[in-house]
Amino acid sequence: MMFTLTEVASLNDIQPTYRILKPWWDVFMDYLGLVMLMLAIFAMTMQITKDQVACLPYLDEPEDASGPKPEQNAREVASAATTPAPGVTSVPMDSKDLPDEAVREIHEAHQHTAVVPEKYVSQPQPTGVRTNLDYQQYIFINQMCYHVALPWYSKYFPYLCLIHTLILMVSSNFWFKYPKTSSKIEHFVSILGRCFESPWTTKALSETACEDSEENKQRLTGASSVPKQVSSEGKEDGANVNSSTPMLGVKFSADKPLAEVPSSMTILDKKDGEQAKALFEKVRKFRAHVEDSDFIYKLYVAQTIVKTVKFILILSYTSTFLAEINFKHICEPKIKHLTGYKQFFCTHNMAFMLNKLLISYMALILIYGMTCLYSLFWVFRRPLKEYSFEKVREESSFSDIPDVKNDFAFLLHMVDQYDQLYSKRFGVFLSEVSENKLREISLNHEWTFEKLRQLVTRNAQDQQELHLFMLSGLPNAVFDLTDLEVLKLELIPEVRFSAKVSQMTSLQELHLCHCPAKVEQTGFAFLRDHLRCLHVKFTDVAEIPAWVYLLRSLRELNLIGNLSSDNNKMIGLESMRDLRHLKTLCLKSNLTKMPTNITELSPHLIRLVVHNDGTKLLVLNSLKKMASLIELELHNCELERIPHAIFSLTNLQELDLKSNNIRTIEEIISFQHLKRLTCLKLWHNKIITIPSSIGQVKSLEALHLSHNKLESLPPALFTLPKLRHLDVGHNSITVLPPDVGLLHNLQHLAINSNKLEVLPKPLFRCTKLKVLCLGHNALTVLPESVGQLVQLTQLELRGNCLDRLPAQLGNCRLLRKTCLVVEDHLFDALPVDVKESISRDTTVSFTSGL
Repeated sequence: MMFTLTEVASLNDIQPTYRILKPWWDVFMDYLGLVMLMLAIFAMTMQITKDQVACLPYLDEPEDASGPKPEQNAREVASAATTPAPGVTSVPMDSKDLPDEAVREIHEAHQHTAVVPEKYVSQPQPTGVRTNLDYQQYIFINQMCYHVALPWYSKYFPYLCLIHTLILMVSSNFWFKYPKTSSKIEHFVSILGRCFESPWTTKALSETACEDSEENKQRLTGASSVPKQVSSEGKEDGANVNSSTPMLGVKFSADKPLAEVPSSMTILDKKDGEQAKALFEKVRKFRAHVEDSDFIYKLYVAQTIVKTVKFILILSYTSTFLAEINFKHICEPKIKHLTGYKQFFCTHNMAFMLNKLLISYMALILIYGMTCLYSLFWVFRRPLKEYSFEKVREESSFSDIPDVKNDFAFLLHMVDQYDQLYSKRFGVFLSEVSENKLREISLNHEWTFEKLRQLVTRNAQDQQELHLFMLSGLPNAVFDLTDLEVLKLELIPEVRFSAKVSQMTSLQELHLCHCPAKVEQTGFAFLRDHLRCLHVKFTDVAEIPAWVYLLRSLRELNLIGNLSSDNNKMIGLESMRDLRHLKTLCLKSNLTKMPTNITELSPHLIRLVVHNDGTKLLVLNSLKKMASLIELELHNCELERIPHAIFSLTNLQELDLKSNNIRTIEEIISFQHLKRLTCLKLWHNKIITIPSSIGQVKSLEALHLSHNKLESLPPALFTLPKLRHLDVGHNSITVLPPDVGLLHNLQHLAINSNKLEVLPKPLFRCTKLKVLCLGHNALTVLPESVGQLVQLTQLELRGNCLDRLPAQLGNCRLLRKTCLVVEDHLFDALPVDVKESISRDTTVSFTSGL
């Protein structure tokens, strides 16, 4: 069976896409292997069709050392001569019948002419040596001598040539087929091809050229009146340059704003942009997967060494057997008992051809081996497990392209042998600067001014508000919303305020929720003078932008994130001295002590809020210096008592100690020194009793004691002349003292979710009551005196044991059904006129009154 060239060539059929990973020596060796394959196939074809030996008996010499007798040889010649030639009829004649004189003449004639004189023979006779062997015997002898006399290398050289060639070809391409490497190589080639052909690659490099030309133009002409922030080489994305004002002590982003790119360069098909973003992600994951090992490099080195060793082996033994390929051979087949002859003289008809083919094969092997040695020299001459994009960084503005290592580096070195342009274009997708530019283009293409305008809403303060969530960046169109007042940005990884932010003249409040933000110098100057309220939510304190502490016009600052004691020094509060107009500071974190540097804000801070996540706040001495505080909130700080430092805050008007572990409030008597204290919130604690000293705090107007463990209320509580708001809901109070009637200014009473069974009649003397919450108690009767509460607007009764509602509820003319929280069947049992009075629409009544 014969192989066609096409069938054999398929063994070397590597995918065309892999050609970019085949340097010139591998390509050259592939061609050499193909030539050797063709040579082996040609040799096999010739050997299968024409390879044979031709043998004749090798006559033994006489035992007499003096040599053969002339007469004997002559008689043999004569005997042969008397044998007629094929197709010639002759008279048989035995040489023994000839006289001696005739024999001598025949001998002399044979020596000169090899022809017997006609006078002694009747017709011409055949010449040669008589062997007495027939045709079949010669065929048999040829077959025997082919296997006995012919050297093995002459018989098997074409097959060895084929096997060696196939081994070399397999070794050359083994790293493309081995599972652990082929998967990575296939993925790499696929990504590399897409990166090379991606429209974003061309666009990014074109923008680089455009920026370089713009820089040169500005440098030469100096026509630009306002210095542009242009990304400089040697800086990574997000790298900063110092502000021109040294006293600011803050760095600003120096990347060129995208808006400065010519409009013709900003058009990118949405589909192309999505594909480019996917490529960035693929390159990032592929790098992380491949950079952690050097298996591909080791396998390539191993297969190159195998080829080199194979070359040395082939060259060494082939040169030894080259001399054995001869045309003539002596054969002793040990078949004398069959033919009568011991030796045969044979000729190998393929010897000359095989000799030439072998010399050609050795020449090819020698060239192949020299190429292998060169490839080994290249592999070990330089560190192929490290790859630097230094040249690419110098030629482009993508100065943040990282150097790579291990198999990733090796693959890029191999690609460079094919075409260095591949690596240059591939480096675009390793740059964060490039990725950010792509995000900005895609973002601005998707988020137009019209789309953003539709998202603007009115908040509770009747301000125009825009909330952007989980975008890739801040769209440029946001800066065109000149009447926007509140901007909320959440989970946006790349926020950059360019100089265009100065167009937002109405912007006063900014929320940055897990949004690392950078700002250009011109944009910062605007924010510094116009921003009034800032909310920053972060995971690590290092995420707080440094420029936050330089917003001198800021009135309110909210920091929400991890500010544990280990990170207190990093908060940057030492820079808060520049926040000269800050009035409110809110820290929602896990503080163990109040930052000492916060006292720098004491001259002007009037509201301080600390919301801990349950971490115990131990040290509060720094509060003593904050004499200007008017409001103080300490939530979830695990406080067990009212901190003494609070009693030094003489200007304090509102104190909120919600969600702590306060059990006793004996220190409450000290609040009498806080003459301005009007609101005290001790809700969501574990307070059991209220001391009688509560009556000494005459300035109290609101007292919140809900969600505690109170069982009774002291009479002194009802001696507070200014008390307007009392909330003791969600406790275990069984009796409401009659002294509650002394609170003539009481407007809000909440005693819901307790254990009240009876309401004291003096309660209804508090005619200024507007809100009365009595739900979820054990009341059985609602006194008819409730009709005296003519200013009542809200009444909660649901969750009691009432049988009916008094008809006097109709006297509460301001009470409406929506604010009457009671079971439906009780409301339905009211007289019709009362139900109609309560159910009427407030707007209608006002209109009719007008």
